[in-house]
Amino acid sequence: MAVTWTISTLERNTSDDGVIVAHWRASDVDGDHSGSSYGTCGFAPDADAEGFIPYADITEAQAIGWCKDSMGEEAVTAVEDSIAAQIADSKAPALAIGTPW
Repeated sequence: MAVTWTISTLERNTSDDGVIVAHWRASDVDGDHSGSSYGTCGFAPDADAEGFIPYADITEAQAIGWCKDSMGEEAVTAVEDSIAAQIADSKAPALAIGTPW
């Protein structure tokens, strides 16, 4: 199992083509069991800065990297641990519902 990170959408300023918000999703699947997390990362782009990437040239891998960098290693690990816990809970639920008849 490995958590897959994706970007569902980007918000940008049309005046300078800078990304201001990235909407991310992290998910994993193990057979019939899955877990996921969704969030956003905010940015303050500077179109005059060295290394600025115009919207049309951004790849998903770059946007994922920006989000992970913005979140920090500890938060990324917490998201991935939470997804693993969701899958574990799905495999061996602590709570069951139903009726005995």
